Amino acid sequence: MSPETADRACTMLPPRVRRDGVGDALASNVDRIAQISECDEVSSNHFQPLDSGLVPRFAGMPTFMRLPTAQPEDVDVALIGVPFDSGTTNRPGARHGPREIRNQSSMVRRVHHASGISPFDLIRSGDCGDVPVNPLDLQDSLNKIAEFYGRVRAAGAVPLSAGGDHLISLPILRGIVSGSPLAMIHFDAHSDTYDNFFGTSRYNHGTPFRRAIEEELLDPKRVVQIGLRGAISDAANYDFARAAGVRMIFIEELLSRGTEDVMAEARNIVGTAPTYVSFDIDVLDPSFAPGTGTPEIGGITTREAQGMVRLLQGLDIRGADLVEVSPPFDVGGVTALTGATMMFELLCILAHSFAQRAKNSV
Repeated sequence: MSPETADRACTMLPPRVRRDGVGDALASNVDRIAQISECDEVSSNHFQPLDSGLVPRFAGMPTFMRLPTAQPEDVDVALIGVPFDSGTTNRPGARHGPREIRNQSSMVRRVHHASGISPFDLIRSGDCGDVPVNPLDLQDSLNKIAEFYGRVRAAGAVPLSAGGDHLISLPILRGIVSGSPLAMIHFDAHSDTYDNFFGTSRYNHGTPFRRAIEEELLDPKRVVQIGLRGAISDAANYDFARAAGVRMIFIEELLSRGTEDVMAEARNIVGTAPTYVSFDIDVLDPSFAPGTGTPEIGGITTREAQGMVRLLQGLDIRGADLVEVSPPFDVGGVTALTGATMMFELLCILAHSFAQRAKNSV
């Protein structure tokens, strides 16, 4: 196919249409995905990052991965910021995470060097802005976040979110789950299945997945938590998760077995079920990611994290988040850069998953 023919083919890609559910969205994108795979040039596709050969990486509007702004109805994967940290119990600042992750994501390139996936050519993705939150009212913020993600689900888009503290996962799940609960693969130093803090606070960044299990948003027997570590305040802290059937893999087991073996088990647990992925930046050792609210030494490396996320390929991923980047505690922007890079890793997995569902829906 000549460059001119490829360019014309790309300009003829069918526009995104409004639809009520993910199934309809997949069916409507089959032909477009097939066309994209045959294009040698996709410069005419609107949903492309700025060309760094034309606009330097330090210039232009700071959007996620230099993508155009968009509405959820326009894209297959919606990149969304959730500038919320009212659930933080220790060091605040994660509300500034989305803005700085956008800034550092200017370093993201087009093609994954290991998998060869070019997500921007496989699906349409764009920066759908920040969720409006109320910094003075936690419950109002949770409602606003859930409402926003309900619209994302109705549009048929798959969300990839930047937090924000880890409490944002709860309203995101409230918004995107319709019907059966999701499976989840959760990378974190902490289980986040505690009941409350300070005796009365049931909604904070240490409780989202307990609430999600109680609300039947997650199937606990298909939930895997990887990288847990650190002293706990009470010996009973993990009792709920264990009793519910959550598979908790502590750092010692991860290091003993190796990442590939652990990820093989995680894949087996979630199976073919629709799955959510939540990546807390504090799963990394703070020498790699100092800018976070509750750092725990003895964590995984960035290389190990990338390798584990890549092993999610082939699963039915319906959404993901990257949380707990706190720029006020960062050093030289390295934590935000790591967050942006891990979002690109997740975007590659989401793009592959979306395309596979589209093909299988034929």
